[in-house]
Amino acid sequence: MEYFSFRDHFILEYEIPKYDGDLGQPSVFVPLEAEVCQKKVRYIMDVFQSQRTKSWFQEDTFLSLMRLRGMECNAPSGYAEAFYARKIVL
Repeated sequence: MEYFSFRDHFILEYEIPKYDGDLGQPSVFVPLEAEVCQKKVRYIMDVFQSQRTKSWFQEDTFLSLMRLRGMECNAPSGYAEAFYARKIVL
């Protein structure tokens, strides 16, 4: 069996809102401008149309999460995206 190693790759995991509410504590925060957040949410709503039947799949769900993460990292705009860092090489 052959194994591949990705020794110097940067690996981040996205946050995904879930019904069970265990969002956890991400370790990497990226501050975002409010306009970028609006654009990201529009893309999410357009691209993942198969999720529209789920009650949680709403624009305010995603904007609220970015607002909370912005508060946690004291982002200048008040918004941020957060990730779980699987692997970071600096």
